[in-house]
Amino acid sequence: MCGVFGVWAPGEDVAKLTYFGLYSLQHRGQESAGISVSNGRQILVYKDMGLVSQVFDENTLESFAGHLAVGHCRYSTTGASTWQNAQPTFRPTEDGSIALGHNGNLINTAALAEMVKELPSDDGELDIHARDLEASTNDTSLVTALLAHHPDQSLEARALELLPQVEGAFSFVFMNENTLYAARDPEGIRPLVLGRLDRGWVVASEDAALATIGASVIREVEPGELIVIDEDGLRSHKFAEPRRKGCVFEYVYLARPDATIAGRSVHEARVEMGRQLAREFPVEADLVIPVPESGTPAASGYALESGIPFGQGFVKNAYVGRTFIQPSQTLRQLGIRLKLNALEHMIRGKRVVVVDDSIVRGNTQRAQVRMLREAGALEVHVRISSPPVKWPCFYGIDFATRAELIANGLDAAEIAASVGADSLGYISLDGMVEATGQPQATLCTACFTGDYPIELPDESLLGKHLLEATLAPSTHGEALPVFNNP
Repeated sequence: MCGVFGVWAPGEDVAKLTYFGLYSLQHRGQESAGISVSNGRQILVYKDMGLVSQVFDENTLESFAGHLAVGHCRYSTTGASTWQNAQPTFRPTEDGSIALGHNGNLINTAALAEMVKELPSDDGELDIHARDLEASTNDTSLVTALLAHHPDQSLEARALELLPQVEGAFSFVFMNENTLYAARDPEGIRPLVLGRLDRGWVVASEDAALATIGASVIREVEPGELIVIDEDGLRSHKFAEPRRKGCVFEYVYLARPDATIAGRSVHEARVEMGRQLAREFPVEADLVIPVPESGTPAASGYALESGIPFGQGFVKNAYVGRTFIQPSQTLRQLGIRLKLNALEHMIRGKRVVVVDDSIVRGNTQRAQVRMLREAGALEVHVRISSPPVKWPCFYGIDFATRAELIANGLDAAEIAASVGADSLGYISLDGMVEATGQPQATLCTACFTGDYPIELPDESLLGKHLLEATLAPSTHGEALPVFNNP
């Protein structure tokens, strides 16, 4: 997850463009947000915990004058959900500074940490703000530190040297005082798109962010590509051969429905998943209802294919974030009832098909079925527009451990009993893949199949809190969320 955004546009209000771009990407991360801006002489970084609208106000954005910006909204997968791990990360270098935002998750974090330890310690500039920098415990800060150390070569050359050594899922958007950079891993697991403004260029996780600020979509950043944008225009480098393995879960849940990924409308893919569900798991019922909002396109597809009326069975509190995306199970469970309430007059006396995008732990579905029973539903049939999630994700989704995944040990009938449903149907892997319009060979389906496209290291070298044992934060909210490059 996470949302990244970058803009190079002299003469434009880049801070506000980045703010609105991040607003469009808020669904990708709700734990912290940050923006870095350069005026050509120095980089300012402001970041804090919370939603984009909570972190920034008019006065903060007005203080950001510049022609170049990078923004980030975070959903944590490596490193705890703390201020120290908020992004963009910042580092002074031999000839300026770097600010970097990362969407994805690296799998050779331990190796990168060793590379950072081997950097010369007698470089005075790299020790500036050391207390604040050492407090971070995420993979992104390691990449930033390695990029920052580039004696006798340009940052562009250093990036081309380092990126082939970085393993895992990454869409990086980073900057120094004068140049915007964007890079995507060779598998292209997370999306990244390039757009054009009248007076500049934009890169973002999803094309919906480009539409929000009035930029036209040019193309996707290719897997294994580094893009460089400065006053000389746009340059492209291929740092690795592409081995496309886009995350299929982007189509199921992660991306906005108005996004287009690899030429396929996410909304159309989700509607088709619902149609396929109806073909694979028909049932006699009176009403099809979605779990809003992520289940709505698939539910409409199920209703269209089955001929069962589509209706609203749940009311969603618009001011509550995604329960799945909360960083702890306790918060997830507490957030479920706050998020949804059943519409009793729609439900009472009816056989209901409730369509959702996925079942991870089963807590959400259990609460939903209970609500529908309490509202008077005669039968509750659960339909899921993705296959059973049986394997953890190491490429940017916090699915936790195998032991926590309800489908890892229970079959569909047992899961139906566990959540209290009359029946349960998961779309087939082939049905889901076909709905994306992509060849299965170009998709990562590891969370459903256990087939990881990037070879994983030993289990002891993986995990969200891998760096925290050795790099425990020494500060707790003491640092000011604004850095000036000396």
